[in-house]
Amino acid sequence: MPREVRDSEGTAWSCVQAYAGLSNDAAKEEAARVEGTEDRYYVVCTPTGGAQTVRLELPGSWEESLSDEDLALEIERARQQ
Repeated sequence: MPREVRDSEGTAWSCVQAYAGLSNDAAKEEAARVEGTEDRYYVVCTPTGGAQTVRLELPGSWEESLSDEDLALEIERARQQ
């Protein structure tokens, strides 16, 4: 399920774990896992408007444990790279 967040510029971002559309949960988890880590997953954030989609590496519990402000900061960091 996508998570919505707004950045400091007011852009709305929709974030979802990469490969969330795969039917097999085990395959989805493995495909989204950052190689060489135990609890880091790729998350794709898509903006409304003209900004570019970003791919983040976040802890597995990002949906519940990461605040909106921290998620917006992660998006900003990824945009600056």
